[in-house]
Amino acid sequence: MKIYSIYIDNFKIDGGAMFGVVPKVLWNKHYPADEDNLCTWALRSVLVDLGDRKILVDNGYGDKQDEKFFSHVYLQGGPGLEGALKNNGFTRYDITDMVLTHLHADHCGGSVQYNKDRSGFEMTFPNANYWVSRQQWDWAINPNKREKDAYFPENYIPIRESGQLKFVETDLELYPGFSIRLFNGHTQGQIIPFIRYNGRTIVFMADLMPSTAHMPLAWNMSYDVFPLETIKEKDAFLNEALENDYVLFFEHDVFNECCTVKETPKGVRVNETFTLAEYFAT
Repeated sequence: MKIYSIYIDNFKIDGGAMFGVVPKVLWNKHYPADEDNLCTWALRSVLVDLGDRKILVDNGYGDKQDEKFFSHVYLQGGPGLEGALKNNGFTRYDITDMVLTHLHADHCGGSVQYNKDRSGFEMTFPNANYWVSRQQWDWAINPNKREKDAYFPENYIPIRESGQLKFVETDLELYPGFSIRLFNGHTQGQIIPFIRYNGRTIVFMADLMPSTAHMPLAWNMSYDVFPLETIKEKDAFLNEALENDYVLFFEHDVFNECCTVKETPKGVRVNETFTLAEYFAT
């Protein structure tokens, strides 16, 4: 097994939205905003190479949305999805399994792209199974009013039409060393991958915990549909991570790619931070 950090891009969105009820005077010390109250976040995926299987987890916003949309999320600074894969020695044709943690636009927008004449859509990864939880799929095709603006049907309906859509119904080991578990606080049926590597477990945090700044139990996004469930899930997960010495890999933290955790008087908090490359070099 080989594991690669796939840095796609950075984007800017409102800091208050990312920290919910936490006052700016607190969160701004840990994750600074600019004069427009915007914070910079990462779009970072992970690619797990099992030899015969190439598993990519999430794929960023893609480029299908219009100029008005991207004036709100302010993509900046990265090579984009295909460039990020190329930087690590892969192409979109190499991917055999596209695991979508959930179907919000910043996690699945790169799944589908325009065809050459922009008359329709084609699959970005033509040789891949696209994995999504049944719960999240049902949630996305019948979106609630709270989440509706986060779902764009052109990001996922073509997956079903292509015949490449595969459903996950429950926690399972998808491939040896690559397991997935379902969490429901941020949105129904969010997949969190657990990757077993050389006796340690690397966890792709997705939106269960988008950054190290979200480690305190009450520091959660306003986007979470069930915030009390998020707190419950985070509490249980962080204690599990502490007990099992997990490596946490962050999809959105622009400052910290990975960390371990430790017990403190205030609860479970960050221990050491490092990149995935630095972790493998030790």
